[in-house]
Amino acid sequence: MLKQRIITALLLLAFLIPAVLHPDPDVFALAAMCLIAAGAWEWARLNQIGQTGAITVAVFCAVACCLTWASGMTLLPLKPLWLVSGCAWVFFGAWILWGGTKAWSRLPQTLRLVSGIMGLWVAWVAVAKARMLGINFLLSVLVLVWAADIFAYFVGRTLGGRIFHRKLAPSISPGKTWEGACGAVVGVFVCAFLWRELETITFLGAPSLYTRLGQGNMGFMLVALLFLTMMSIVGDLVESLFKRSAGVKDSSGLLPGHGGVLDRIDALLPILPLAIMMTSA
Repeated sequence: MLKQRIITALLLLAFLIPAVLHPDPDVFALAAMCLIAAGAWEWARLNQIGQTGAITVAVFCAVACCLTWASGMTLLPLKPLWLVSGCAWVFFGAWILWGGTKAWSRLPQTLRLVSGIMGLWVAWVAVAKARMLGINFLLSVLVLVWAADIFAYFVGRTLGGRIFHRKLAPSISPGKTWEGACGAVVGVFVCAFLWRELETITFLGAPSLYTRLGQGNMGFMLVALLFLTMMSIVGDLVESLFKRSAGVKDSSGLLPGHGGVLDRIDALLPILPLAIMMTSA
């Protein structure tokens, strides 16, 4: 299992790293669109759409991204889009985690399908925009999610249940703990300060997410990072709820050893539009 995970991770990196580092942002936008289309295919399957329907949904999502790209929409500030999508994630996340699988299953299938496609489309627009803001900015957003996930895992494994004596969301994801969530926050704070220090001694191009958030107000940066870390956990929990509602362990088997694409990008879906919203001038 570990060998399979490592091989899949290396193949993903071989696909993504050249796209991220390519001087033309359109190359990364194209690579991201492929992942988003795969996520749309998985989303359709989670909503009990047949194989033909799932492929149709994936193609539709890719076409929507292409039309957005061709229209020049990714070059615009799009502040209303970030505000609406960011607020939607906050309120939807709170509602669905409170209501659980029963609340989700009561929604019409069409509404569930469309809401997921919209979320994936917005995430693609946001990640394309993040790459346009610079490789340093894009990587800092990605690393925020990775740091939160890694620290949450190791702190949860080490201290889970020993301080707060309760799970974070036992009915949705029994393995997640409040200790792990606190570890995620600490990990993101450490990552942010180290990244900002690195920016002062080397040339990393455009300002990172952390530098943009901390311009003139360190307190705002800390509050914003706390919020973003919590929303990355919300994204993870929401996808776990979707899978529990569908009765599956992984969103698909597209990434052997890792599950599906949605399993890898779930925490990024709310973070991307929120990060752009918070750093828009």
